[in-house]
Amino acid sequence: MLKTVVKPNLYQDSVALMVLSRKLSDLEGVSKVSVMMGTPANKDILRNTGFGSAEVDAAQPGDLVLGIEADDEATADQVAATALEMLNNQSSAKGASSLPRVRSLHRALDKLPGANVALVSVPGEHAAAQTRELLESGLNVMVFSDNVSVDDEVCLKRLADERGLLMMGPDCGTSAIAGVPLAFVNSTRPGSIGIVGASGTGTQEVMSQVDRLGLGTSHAVGVGGRDLTAPVGGTTTLAALRALDDDQATDTIVIVSKPPAPEVRERVVAAAQQLTKPVVALFLGERPEVEREGTVWFVATMAEAAEKAVELAGCSRFSPAPGQRTIRGLYTGGTLAGEAAMVLRQELDLPADDGNHAHGVQLDAEGHRIIDLGDDEYTQGRPHPMIDPSSRSERIGEVFDDESVAVLLLDVVLGHGSTEDPAGAVATEVREGIERARAAGREVAVVASLCGTAQDFQDLEAQRRTLQQAGVTVLPSNAAAARHAAGLVQLAAARAARPEQQAAPVPPAVADLLAGPRVVNVGLAGFAETIAAQEQAVVQWTWQPLAGGDARLSSLVTQLMNR
Repeated sequence: MLKTVVKPNLYQDSVALMVLSRKLSDLEGVSKVSVMMGTPANKDILRNTGFGSAEVDAAQPGDLVLGIEADDEATADQVAATALEMLNNQSSAKGASSLPRVRSLHRALDKLPGANVALVSVPGEHAAAQTRELLESGLNVMVFSDNVSVDDEVCLKRLADERGLLMMGPDCGTSAIAGVPLAFVNSTRPGSIGIVGASGTGTQEVMSQVDRLGLGTSHAVGVGGRDLTAPVGGTTTLAALRALDDDQATDTIVIVSKPPAPEVRERVVAAAQQLTKPVVALFLGERPEVEREGTVWFVATMAEAAEKAVELAGCSRFSPAPGQRTIRGLYTGGTLAGEAAMVLRQELDLPADDGNHAHGVQLDAEGHRIIDLGDDEYTQGRPHPMIDPSSRSERIGEVFDDESVAVLLLDVVLGHGSTEDPAGAVATEVREGIERARAAGREVAVVASLCGTAQDFQDLEAQRRTLQQAGVTVLPSNAAAARHAAGLVQLAAARAARPEQQAAPVPPAVADLLAGPRVVNVGLAGFAETIAAQEQAVVQWTWQPLAGGDARLSSLVTQLMNR
């Protein structure tokens, strides 16, 4: 049998009602249950699914409507009673929660002085008006709500831009600002990779992949799935790029989006070229025609985006002197040296390998030089450098004294047969070389990879720490180390070739947001509870639509309030 029940003036969040509908539909003797607010759109859904009735027709937007299909009337009555009991229990749980709760924006701002961002998850038909009020109150806004028109999005983002605020969304499911989770976010380690995401799960995947590669995220700024369309024009993406470029915690930026409108893509890439930090651009579904344009690297997959971001991490902080432009590689493993030479040829567009590796030289082009010190020439009358690393240690000082060298590239090989402390064998020379070059007004970057496992007797993590404490950047693989070395010299050259220009200042409200969000949560309380669990500043605005949810009256009330 079918039964409809209307409870006047009992506003509930739409997502909570969807969850409640699912739970009630699973009860024994029940075919289906729909619990909705009595808005015109919801009443149409109820009628189309067989729950049309005089009670439904008379329901107002602020009324709670239950549509129940059950085996018999007794079961339907029990379902209605259970629904109300569950709603009461939810209210009791909210009352017992320590989460600060208010019923107006004014009270929210009193409760949380210095609030700098609002997270909005109200029904779509109310989201635009609510977002406008928040922007006009000086708050950055993340709009989780969907079903906001393109025209409203354009107007709201224009308003945010005029007021020096960031509007993330609408339909923005993922942001993490200074480690504070806004909506759907994975728990990842902090780091220096900043993400501008027009895709929620795409942003999550890149964050997760970066974490697995050993680094972390400074900020993930969601922009909404339509931001890079022609009507919206990339407004939030451009603002986020400027903000992350100015942010001290960020040194590499990743853009994740479906293919933008061609004119918007051109605008975004041109803006990225002017930043001081490298940018990895992933336009999903677009096969990159080139790997790099200036300081922008193009990739095809989320895994590639994370890998390239990790390889470029720290490159923006490298400031070699004008004459420093070359890479030197001192290797103990022949195949590792050969791979590094191959990677540098590809990345730096160097001449092809002629096959002549005399004196163990795997690469000698345009000043870049990779040497295999395990070649026969260097092992006549003395042990292999993996057994006795002194043959390499002796050469490290010469590299630092060469004024053309920008990067020293090394392999550190663990395992049976190798010396007990291969990292320690180079650490002192590297540390002293870095200090000597710095005293001479030069900066030399040292990059290495570890070939080994956690089971090797030399202790993989201890070897990593030894290198890092000496000032070495350690990458996950030999190829990654070579690409990082290439990125260091490429980015330095691109910056040197770029005309000097004054960057547009980042609005104070946006800089304040990146320093640490203080959140007014408008809608789904679960988002606020997640933030509170991280011991971050948040207040829950227990929002209800104005005028009982009547859209026309609500608009009139909002206009009167804003006069």
